[in-house]
Amino acid sequence: MLKGSARSIRWISIPDADDDRTWMVDRDFLQSSWKCIYGEGCKGVLTVPAEHPHLGCCSHGAHLRDHNDAERVANAARSLTAQEWERYRNGHDSRGSIRVFKATKGGGQCTRSVSGSCIFLNGPSFPGGPGCALHRAALARKVHPLTMKPDVCWQLPIRWEDVSMESGHIISFLGCWDRSDWGEGGNYFYWWCTEAAEAYSADQALYRRYTHELTAIMGKRAYRRLARTLERLT
Repeated sequence: MLKGSARSIRWISIPDADDDRTWMVDRDFLQSSWKCIYGEGCKGVLTVPAEHPHLGCCSHGAHLRDHNDAERVANAARSLTAQEWERYRNGHDSRGSIRVFKATKGGGQCTRSVSGSCIFLNGPSFPGGPGCALHRAALARKVHPLTMKPDVCWQLPIRWEDVSMESGHIISFLGCWDRSDWGEGGNYFYWWCTEAAEAYSADQALYRRYTHELTAIMGKRAYRRLARTLERLT
C-alpha cells in the first residue's frame, strides 16, 4: 500500500435499493487482507512507537458521531463494573453518574483522556485484561463490540463520507482512513496501519471479515449486493 493520498483507488458503485443513495466503494481495500493488529504489532498513532502493544488508537479520545452514538456509549459505560474497567472511578462523578465525555472545539463530544489515553483503556497489568473495556465487556456478554463502542472505534479503519447532490441523492464514499484524512496531524504519526505491510496478513478478505460492521454502515441489502459484486471481481 502506498502512503496517504498517493495510493491509487479503484472505485465500484453499489446502488442502494433502500435509500436514495449510491455507494462508491474502494474495491482494493475491501478485497484486501487487512486486519487490525491491535496488541499484535500495532505501533499506535503517536509520534513515537506506542509504549505497550495495547495502546493502539486509544491514545486519543474517540469523537462521537451524534447523540445516538453518545447515548449508546454512555449506556454501555453504565453497565461496566470495576472488575471490567480499570478507570471505573475516573468515569463517575461523586454522585455515581457517568462522566466519560468532554466537549470538543467544534461543538461535539469525545471520550475523555486519562493519563494520556482514552478513559476506557485498561492498562497492560489490569487484572480484568488489557485493551478497551467496552470491547472486552461486549465479548464477555456475547454481543458484537459495535453495540457498545463509539462508532469511530468499531468502524476504523473503514471511513465513509456522504456527499448530497442537488437532487437529494446521496453519494457515499466508502474506503479506508489514510494519513491525509486526519489533517495536519496525520503527517506526524510514527506509523499508520493502512499503509503498513504487516497489517495485510488476514486469511480472508476484509469485506468478509467485516460483515457485521459493513452491514451496520450500509444496511443488509446494500451489503449483500456489495459482497456479490466483489465475489465476481475476485
